[in-house]
Order: sequence, then C-alpha cells, then structure tokens
Amino acid sequence: MWLFIMFDLPVTTRVEARKAAKFRSYLLEEGFVMKQFSVYTRFYDSKNRAHASLARIQTKIPQNGMVSALFVTDKQFGQIQNFCGRNPQKNDEIPTQLALL
Repeated sequence: MWLFIMFDLPVTTRVEARKAAKFRSYLLEEGFVMKQFSVYTRFYDSKNRAHASLARIQTKIPQNGMVSALFVTDKQFGQIQNFCGRNPQKNDEIPTQLALL
C-alpha cells in the first residue's frame, strides 16, 4: 500500500513558511519521499500501518493547511506513468527494506 500526502500550505508570513517547512521535514523524517514539491509518497507493508501513519501526520498539519491523503495499492502505483518533459521515466519501485523509525 502506498500513501500519497498532497498539500497546499499557507506561506504568506514567516511564521506560516516555518510551519510549512517543519511539516515537510516531518514527512521526510517519517520516511516519505518527495515526488513533487507538495506531493510526498511512502510505501507501507499493510493498510493498518498506513492508516496509523496518517493519524500521526494529521496531528502535524499546520492551521489553515489543506492536506489530502490518497491510499493506492501497489498494483495501481505500478501503473503510474512518469515523464520528464516528453520523455518517459522509470516508475518508483517498492523499497527492498523497510526503514525502522
């Protein structure tokens, strides 16, 4: 199971920008990989672990932040088509070893 976290966080003030940076850092600490600037992904070996992670992430969302979570099966994830310009790119693979955090 893959978990996508997609967000739009306010950054009009220094305080908001710091909170947004802290949220991004938290996602990286939790083992997420940046797919695009506001889109992060992580593989989980079970649906329960993915939901537990989302519950932790929910407590870190900055005030007035817009965050969406998307659960995707490995089969669905494997069908993603990536391009850099017009050139097809290789899709991400399942990590061979899960990181213990």
